[in-house]
Amino acid sequence: MLWATRLPLIVLLVGLGALAMLVPAIHAYATRDLETARAFLYSSVMFLFLFAMISVATSNYRIRRQGRSHLISLFALFAILPAMLALPFAEIVTDTSFGNAYLEMVSSLTTTGLTLFEAERLPPSVHLWRALVGWLGGFFMWVAAIAIFAPLNLGGFEVVAATESARDQRGGVARLDHIGEPSERLTRFAFRLAPIYGGLTLLLWIVLMMAGDRPLVAICHAMATLSTSGISLIDGGVAGASSGYGGEVLILIFLLFALSRLTFTSDGRQYGWIALLRDPELRLGLSLIAVLPMLLFLRHWIATIDEGAEVSLFEGIIGLWGAIFTVASFLTTTGFESAAWGEAQVWSGLDAAGLVLMGLAVFGGGVATTAGGVKLLRVYALVKHGQREMEKLVSPSSVGGSGQVARRFRRQGAYVAWVFFMLFALSIATVSTTLAFFGLSFEESLVLTIASLSTTGPLVSVAAETPIDLLALAPGAKAILAAAMVLGRLETLAIIALLNPEFWR
Repeated sequence: MLWATRLPLIVLLVGLGALAMLVPAIHAYATRDLETARAFLYSSVMFLFLFAMISVATSNYRIRRQGRSHLISLFALFAILPAMLALPFAEIVTDTSFGNAYLEMVSSLTTTGLTLFEAERLPPSVHLWRALVGWLGGFFMWVAAIAIFAPLNLGGFEVVAATESARDQRGGVARLDHIGEPSERLTRFAFRLAPIYGGLTLLLWIVLMMAGDRPLVAICHAMATLSTSGISLIDGGVAGASSGYGGEVLILIFLLFALSRLTFTSDGRQYGWIALLRDPELRLGLSLIAVLPMLLFLRHWIATIDEGAEVSLFEGIIGLWGAIFTVASFLTTTGFESAAWGEAQVWSGLDAAGLVLMGLAVFGGGVATTAGGVKLLRVYALVKHGQREMEKLVSPSSVGGSGQVARRFRRQGAYVAWVFFMLFALSIATVSTTLAFFGLSFEESLVLTIASLSTTGPLVSVAAETPIDLLALAPGAKAILAAAMVLGRLETLAIIALLNPEFWR
């Protein structure tokens, strides 16, 4: 295995992708779908042979600037590797173009979960392949965020103080930030995080089956939850599953891992699990999940009492649960919709519920998690900076205290967070304007743009007044969507770092 760590990252990812094709091949053979099994098996053998040849050719290749090389490999992973992953998909779904298959794989690998096809149109093994690709993409972002983005001060780590990253914290980011090559960091963190990521997925799979889901539905929903891809093989996603509200409760518990990296790593937990209570990302995320559904619930409850109408407590509780689950799902950019979301909309009296969900998706989840969006750590930095500025308006000569949590942030952390937020807003304006050139309305362009940049694909069917027919889009619009999903997954600062001349010297 040592020789594999010396290969270029993109070459290693080609090999892993080829091996992953064996999983749906075995599943298709077990279900006697031999045509699908052959498509995945032949593709796997072909790409494994290609991987072997490239490995031999690059075995003695020395990468001088591994940080730059791995950042380029990340871009190649989300922009080029889906072409390989789409080959068996296009062979099985014969009544579609390769471009549609490529867009589907970009959506899965970036954990966006935006799909072009009806659930009944794809074989079960292809649904498993989509969920598996999303799951692997989520795991790679777990590893890459800590092993690549953290040392380069990207992906949200640019907000955290350098002394926080440099502190030795029992196997956290710190010990490998300044020693060892990026390949060493990738290897160590991959082996360290793989048992956690795989174990959580296995646990959720088992409990969902115990709650009543079929094994294939349970594993797809488990992988979609941990990777926050929102990929499902049934119409309605979790809302149409046999596990019902019990399955939603279980999924909600595991969605908490997308709110903060402290839930699955020891980085920042030098005081043990009590540090979770002080984590700004987790506290902000839980506050949004608790406060927003309660406000929507009380709004309609009070209005109903004022009108003298009969109030059913059970219907109110069901509506409240629907709001809690859906808010948490879209905040973590997963995109699962509760079976009670319809009741929640009735209770809230909110006609433009899609606007609320788009706002939550833009907020996003935690840094170094599988969630997309702006990220809660940047939002927290902006909120604290705004509070301090208002304090200075009231008391211009006041001196603000930092506190233990605030000392984690850079002196210019709020400034960098504001720069990223403005870049994110400019990306929304640019992508939505470009999509409008292809004949899309303002609402459709905005929904597609936010769904792509925040990696929350289910927004397309939930946020829009009428579901958007993605298959009917022009090829140019689909290319823009693919580029937007890659941009949303890598984030604008990483793309700018790639284009920076200083980075190449």
